Amino acid sequence: MAQLSPIEWTDVTWNPVAGCTVATAGCTNCYAMRMAARLEAMGLKKYAGLTRKSGDRHVWTGKVVQDERALSAPRSWRKPRTVFVNSMSDLFHDAVDTDFIRRVWDVMGDTPQHTYQVLTKRPDRMQSVLSSAEFQILPNVWLGTSVEDAAVISRIDYLRATPAAVRFVSFEPLIGSVGSADITGIDWAIVGGESGPRARAMPAEWVHEIEAMCLTSNTAFFFKQWGGRNKKASGRLLNGRTYDEMPRRHISSELPAHLSL
Repeated sequence: MAQLSPIEWTDVTWNPVAGCTVATAGCTNCYAMRMAARLEAMGLKKYAGLTRKSGDRHVWTGKVVQDERALSAPRSWRKPRTVFVNSMSDLFHDAVDTDFIRRVWDVMGDTPQHTYQVLTKRPDRMQSVLSSAEFQILPNVWLGTSVEDAAVISRIDYLRATPAAVRFVSFEPLIGSVGSADITGIDWAIVGGESGPRARAMPAEWVHEIEAMCLTSNTAFFFKQWGGRNKKASGRLLNGRTYDEMPRRHISSELPAHLSL
C-alpha cells in the first residue's frame, strides 16, 4: 500500500488517511484534490466522496477517511525507505482522531529502518498533540509544515515549539514572498513553485530570499522546482545548478525530560 513517488525528496508515499479541507491560499490548486477525484473515477472506494465538482475543478468535501488497512503497511517493507506520510491528506486534520494519530506513531516507532516525513498545514494541532506525554520523539520521524506566503509564517513558530528530531518547512507552492520569516532552528527548507493548469508564478527573488535565510541559519536548502503549467520544461536549476541538500538527523538536547528517548 505504498506508491513510488515522483517527488524529488522522498521515495514512497503512505496514506493511512485520505481526504482534507481547504485551509489557506496554498490549497487552492491542491494536486491531491485532482488526484482523489481521479482515483475515485478509477473505482478506489477509499476515495469515494472525498471531492465534489465545483465549476471545472474538483474540491474537497470535508470527508476524511482513516484507513485501517493501510495503517500497518510499513511493517511489511523490509528495505529502508524514505516515506512521505499522507500525501493525500493531513495527519493533523481536526477530523483525524488523536488515537489514530497515536497508532500511526506506533507504526513509525516500530519500523525504525524507515525515515518518515510528516507535513502539515495545521502545526498548531500538531504541536498540541505531540506535546502530550504519550507521544515520544522518534529519531526516524521528521516533522514539517507548509508555508506558502507571509500570511501563514506563524506556522513556523508552532513547528519550532513541537518536539521533533528533525523540523522542516515546505515553501511550496510558494505564492508570495516569505522574506520576513525566521527559520532559526529549522533543519531543512524545501522550495517549489506551483505546478498544474492554474499555476501561479514564483519570481526568482522569492527563492533567493529563502536561499539566503538558509545560509544564515545553517538550514539545508532543497530547490524542488520552478513549477508552471509544464514543470518538467521549467526544470529545477537555480543559479545554474541543482540544490538537493538534506537535513542532518539529530535529536535536540533541549527537549523536556518526558519527551527524550
